[in-house]
Amino acid sequence: METNNPEKKRQEIEAQIKKPSHTEELVDHYWGSINYVFSLIKASEIKAGLILSFYGILLNFIYQSLNVLLAVESVQIVLYILLGLWFCCTVASIYFSIRCFIPRIEAKYDKNIFFFRDVISKFGSIKEFSKKFYKVSLDEEELFDQLGQQIFVISKIAAIKFKSVQRSLQFLAFGLLILLLIIVYYIIFTF
Repeated sequence: METNNPEKKRQEIEAQIKKPSHTEELVDHYWGSINYVFSLIKASEIKAGLILSFYGILLNFIYQSLNVLLAVESVQIVLYILLGLWFCCTVASIYFSIRCFIPRIEAKYDKNIFFFRDVISKFGSIKEFSKKFYKVSLDEEELFDQLGQQIFVISKIAAIKFKSVQRSLQFLAFGLLILLLIIVYYIIFTF
């Protein structure tokens, strides 16, 4: 039988409130994961920016030295081939660096209260979104499902960005190797 003792009810409520909740730790874990993936996205974009800055310096140096390099007449065919290969590597590397900055958003996922495009396009007015956000925030299972989906989507974005940076670095390395061959070739045949 249930008792109507108010003191006992108050103690039961206090015991439930004082119970350690794993929900707060989960929310921190999910948001920590989202922040970690965002930091990876920023790191990939910083790397791509550094590659582009390096090319800015390198291309300026090469532009200033190109007349001296092309003045050698007896070795121009090989030199032109090497310069052509270097130019192709440079263009590919710059392409992949720029590609890292281009947003790639896939729209084939369920609507998500944490995805900026969905917030403004799939939940109606500001009041409707606010109500939906509050409703999802109260339902732990749906909240964690939405957070998990967001982690998946931004992880996919980060992976694509790092793949572009990796390709850019590979072409940069190959281009630098060709540039070294051009310098060695030029030194051998001009002295």
